[in-house]
Amino acid sequence: MARQLVGSLLAAIAALGVTTAPAQAAVDFTGAVKLDNCSGSLVRLPTSTAADKALVLTNGHCVELMKPGQVFVNTTVKERRFDLLGASGSKIANLSSTKLLYATMTGTDAAFYQLNTTYGQIQQQYGSRALELSASHPVAKTQIRVVSGYWKKIYPCQIDGFVYQLKEADWTWRDSLRYTSSCNTIGGTSGSPIIDNVSGQVVGVNNTGNESGRRCTMNNPCEVNAAGRVTVRKGTNYGQQTFDFVSCFGPGTTLNLSLPGCKVAKPR
Repeated sequence: MARQLVGSLLAAIAALGVTTAPAQAAVDFTGAVKLDNCSGSLVRLPTSTAADKALVLTNGHCVELMKPGQVFVNTTVKERRFDLLGASGSKIANLSSTKLLYATMTGTDAAFYQLNTTYGQIQQQYGSRALELSASHPVAKTQIRVVSGYWKKIYPCQIDGFVYQLKEADWTWRDSLRYTSSCNTIGGTSGSPIIDNVSGQVVGVNNTGNESGRRCTMNNPCEVNAAGRVTVRKGTNYGQQTFDFVSCFGPGTTLNLSLPGCKVAKPR
């Protein structure tokens, strides 16, 4: 009944010569990838072209549990494979990389692999597009979707706020995203893209959550404010922002940590 009423209303509006804005497409599994131990996503920079080698974004801890201060840059690695998913969550391609462009667990928890195929080749062969990284700091109360390629599950929630410092065991992350409770992510969702539900852009990468209410231990991160006060939120999950990385890439998805505005951790 409601659908018929909506249809009649739209017909009446059309008869008056008034156009309506198209509905925002829902976030799906387009661009999501599955790793052997984590989730990830096929991502592009705002300036990327079809001829550029494609990038996969995941967590630094999906590469390995890195030491504080450790940063990998332009590293040749054993071949890493990624299952690329289509909109419905079904596997549509095998992608691979032997080049780890960047990985760290210092200040953030992120890694970028450069594939041996271009964005254009992936689009032509598999009909899949890459998700665009947002170049802007997200805002609180934004509707987001955490898309897990590993579990083929989408978690809908909002950005609840930002954490000055998020501490877990030996690691400290800055300006982390805190989710509202409906993003109850679990193991295997690490590396999932955090997607703005309106723009469709990637604003972060999912990485952790406080599982048992412990304070600042493994799998139990704690929040630390600018005054040093510690807060523990059992059952709350978090992600790391990715807009800072946009300033760290030159043409052709070339990583250049000396570029102006590139503020991510650098090798010592």
